[in-house]
Amino acid sequence: MAEVKKSSGKAVYIVDGARTPYIRARGVPGPFHAADLAVSAGRSLLARQNFAASDFSEVILGSTMPSPDEANIGRVVALRLGCGEQVPAWTVMRNCASGMQSIDSAARNILAGRSELVLAGGVDAMSHAPLLFSTAMATWLGNFYAARSLPAKLQAISKFRPPLLKPVIALLQGLTDPVVGLNMGQTAEEIAYHFGIDRLAMDTFAVQSHLRLAAAQAEGRLNEIEVMYDHKGKFYDHDDGVRQDSSVEKLAKLKPVFDRQFGMVTAGNSSQITDGAAWLILASEKAVKKHKLPVLGRLIDSEWAALRPEEMGLGPVHAMTPLMKRQKLKIDDVDFWEINEAFAAQVLGCIEAWKDAKYCREQLHLRSAFGELDQAKLNVDGGAIALGHPVGSSGARIVLHMCHVLEQNQAKRGLASICIGGGQGGAMLIERE
Repeated sequence: MAEVKKSSGKAVYIVDGARTPYIRARGVPGPFHAADLAVSAGRSLLARQNFAASDFSEVILGSTMPSPDEANIGRVVALRLGCGEQVPAWTVMRNCASGMQSIDSAARNILAGRSELVLAGGVDAMSHAPLLFSTAMATWLGNFYAARSLPAKLQAISKFRPPLLKPVIALLQGLTDPVVGLNMGQTAEEIAYHFGIDRLAMDTFAVQSHLRLAAAQAEGRLNEIEVMYDHKGKFYDHDDGVRQDSSVEKLAKLKPVFDRQFGMVTAGNSSQITDGAAWLILASEKAVKKHKLPVLGRLIDSEWAALRPEEMGLGPVHAMTPLMKRQKLKIDDVDFWEINEAFAAQVLGCIEAWKDAKYCREQLHLRSAFGELDQAKLNVDGGAIALGHPVGSSGARIVLHMCHVLEQNQAKRGLASICIGGGQGGAMLIERE
């Protein structure tokens, strides 16, 4: 195996982490708001550390849709976790990679010498995405409240029409690219068409995700999860979107969602709408020695890339390729991979893109095909199709889980990557110390 070049500068260590169970949305707001999720995951994590919460240099939290009473949710959560008034806290947003962005921001501050010990993660409670008034309804309300006299108010009332009450679903708006006018599922259809990925391949991949997650749960491999309790005393201890009885035959009965006439992307081969949070503790070498911290992994390198929004799901290969070139790595040099499963078509598209010589030449600036990724090393404990994709959290979850996969398998090197709405990709290279 090729050896990653070690930087002569500072190192960034991942010393611990935790996440909540991912709770599937069921058509109504779930039992926890975003801040509650982040606090629950963080409380157990911080309780087992041998340093005080106030010892953090900063807290960084990724989130795409905090509620109106969670403005700068990073600060809200930091205060609730007992980090104290003197620890700065802030929120980052890079769509699906918000949680990964928080880790990258923390690492850059550690490398710059601005921070020594950072709590970084991501959270979203997608079931709490609001229903909004349309612009027309907001205009009517503004005119009604502005009317001072009774005749003016009656005139405003006379202009009211029941269709004004039709809500705008914020979640659907947020998952639609405003530049190209495609929702995320339609971009997956674009990728499937581009590489000739059929429905059977998508459904087979989706079933594999569920079966792998079910096996990981049965064998107790998801020890990054912290149990949660709601105000009624009900506990949540596992990712509840998993379907142990999933099969290709059952998925074949589902109808396409995003292109009803010709499409192949269904609810069954797409990620689930979910609530969840994930945290990692990052530390400099100085902080590791000072607090006598264990080391779960070392963040070696990261990369951000951009591409056509219509094919945003291929963002992982656009981010992983330059990272691997810089580190002089081949596919076989990576022991395990995490590619977030926004859609089965999207992950399969990434695999096909690296096998496609033309795509590699024209889009990735390589001389030939990069190679074929071994799916036996990819998302070995399942992915977002089975456990869900709380958008702000997923980037942090896959990095945290990669650390645990390397540890459990006594492996050396893992690469975590994620596609990003709007046409971007992010990737992080992790090594087990």
